Amino acid sequence: MSLMMSNMSGLTTLRDFIRWGATRFLSAHLFYGHGMDNAFDEAKFLVYQSLNMPPDLDESWLNCAVTDDEAKRIGILFDDRIATRKPAAYLVGKTWFAGMNFIVNEHVLVPRSPFAELIARGFDGWVNEDACEQVLDMCTGSGCIGIAALQALPKAQVDLVDISPAAIAVAKQNIALHGVEDRVRAIESDLFSKLAGKRYDLIISNPPYVDAAEISAMPKEFSHEPMLGLASGHDGLDLTRQLLAQAAEHLTDNGVLMVEVGASDIALMEAYPELPFFWFDFEQGGMGIFAINKSELEAYSEALNVIS
Repeated sequence: MSLMMSNMSGLTTLRDFIRWGATRFLSAHLFYGHGMDNAFDEAKFLVYQSLNMPPDLDESWLNCAVTDDEAKRIGILFDDRIATRKPAAYLVGKTWFAGMNFIVNEHVLVPRSPFAELIARGFDGWVNEDACEQVLDMCTGSGCIGIAALQALPKAQVDLVDISPAAIAVAKQNIALHGVEDRVRAIESDLFSKLAGKRYDLIISNPPYVDAAEISAMPKEFSHEPMLGLASGHDGLDLTRQLLAQAAEHLTDNGVLMVEVGASDIALMEAYPELPFFWFDFEQGGMGIFAINKSELEAYSEALNVIS
């Protein structure tokens, strides 16, 4: 009997396995930053996903017994999480975002953006849901933000754009998973290069925004994610500068640009002190998403193009 299997003696219920996993994760000093922020939630996610259970499962189910085959699957996942330091979502090939299930692999970032909360709040009134017909999710990765945005924008057609062909392949899988082929398309493009003449009522983007210093200090878990989706120059703003300089050309007259820059928000405000960024507040964690409309981008176009 393996060490892992011997350690499972006496474990019976889902609750037992979650507690056991959390204890093992704490002892292994794992890092939690890919949708969960603690050992208990990480263990619960892996147990639920390994058994194809929804994340909002009623807690009464925690007292259900685990079969021998299920116990082996759970134990192997726990071992892999500790040995490889891979984010839990990569181990099971899926995760939840904005209440929806998404396929993920190591070609895309694990979804964890506060855009999920912003979508649930209907974009805080920045977008007229009845008038928003064209949406662009730039640097889309798995496609999770653009696809989830349909929850708040019932009349929208969405373009998912990414420079990575491997990421576009994952986005297409998620389009099919949610049966939204009639409303969403995936486009391989270096930013706006293949979108000539196309204009959008809303451009949303979670581009790479991690600065060089933070990249060098990241825990091992982040080394499994594509660097193309994380690093963006010395101050984390290389891609954001390009978005600010080019977005107005691809927005409708009343169009809005929303971009997540995370902890690079201070660097952005220092780089563009005159721009009237609106910063959203979040109750469920996360930070660093701004909104700015087309007219404001055009008014400051000279400064944007000089700095970019």
